[in-house]
Amino acid sequence: MFQKLVDFMAGALDWLYHLTLQMGIGNYGLAIILFTIIIKVILYPLSLKQMKSMFMMQQLAPQIKEIQEKYKNKDPQKMQQKIMELYRENNVNPMAGCLPILVQMPILIALYRALLHFNYKNVAHAKFLWIANLSHIGDPYFILPVLAAATTYLQSRLTTNMADQTQRMMLYMMPLFIGWICTTVPAGLGLYWVMFNVLGIGQQYLVNKQTLAMKEAMAKSGGSRKDG
Repeated sequence: MFQKLVDFMAGALDWLYHLTLQMGIGNYGLAIILFTIIIKVILYPLSLKQMKSMFMMQQLAPQIKEIQEKYKNKDPQKMQQKIMELYRENNVNPMAGCLPILVQMPILIALYRALLHFNYKNVAHAKFLWIANLSHIGDPYFILPVLAAATTYLQSRLTTNMADQTQRMMLYMMPLFIGWICTTVPAGLGLYWVMFNVLGIGQQYLVNKQTLAMKEAMAKSGGSRKDG
């Protein structure tokens, strides 16, 4: 079944390439960009749910820490009960942020596999801007790896809790790791990753505007969000 998903991704990318041919600008790079936009639009509802869940968990973190410090060594069972009560009071499901990730992962891995072994039928159209061939490993000028690292950092910075030492360390380590990965995979995959991040930054900006309204509403209601 997973291989069928990979084949479907490759077929969809091939179809988009033929669409660019009909537009008179046949190019695999453009097809990858269009494909990335479509994937982002499809996954947006799940991403939105995940981001809102992360936001609410961040808002409740100080209260959860207070409960843990109060009951951890005295009554662990009561500690769990109090934390669950806090979730219910604020209408928060702690697992809500995990489900979207579980749904997205097979899609993203299949897309990764499809691009990693994609058959560029017309090599002349595999050229994109400064990239001679999107099927070749890496970028001769290291522009894609740098962009991948920079956009990964910017997207992570929008959601990172800088007070958390672990999150702060990941904020700097993950972009470097992604940048290195982009030097070891076909340039087409690097282009996809950069485009995915750019769209993710725009998406996060929209979500942040929504969560800002939620934060203001919580502040007015004394820190609780009881909307049913």
